[in-house]
Amino acid sequence: MRDDDVRAALQLHWAASDANDFAAEHQIYEDHAVLEYPQSGERIRGRRRIQASRMAQPSKKRFTVRRILGGGDLWISEFVLTYDEQPVYVVSIMELESGKVVRETQYFGEPFEPGPSRAQWAEPMD
Repeated sequence: MRDDDVRAALQLHWAASDANDFAAEHQIYEDHAVLEYPQSGERIRGRRRIQASRMAQPSKKRFTVRRILGGGDLWISEFVLTYDEQPVYVVSIMELESGKVVRETQYFGEPFEPGPSRAQWAEPMD
């Protein structure tokens, strides 16, 4: 699969995630895909279980993709996931085989106030 095709599939995946279109969202995963959340120590095996776990999430979610980087079988997406109007910054690392995700690891980061020691060098991000 060409990189342009993978990028388009990822963009479709995140758009479906934002729209709560669970069927379209999970088409990118191989049946035996594994999803890991290192911060909570959870591993979910299998596309159907990944989809069921996301469908069970009671919060209202919105996805805003900041960028998608990658090539070949390794892709990284940075996005803001807003749960019930509270933003969380997420990095998703996806490993693919034959154009389908076989492993995904998601890292979550809460927003925090800027450090005053960096103020003279920093500028606000949009």
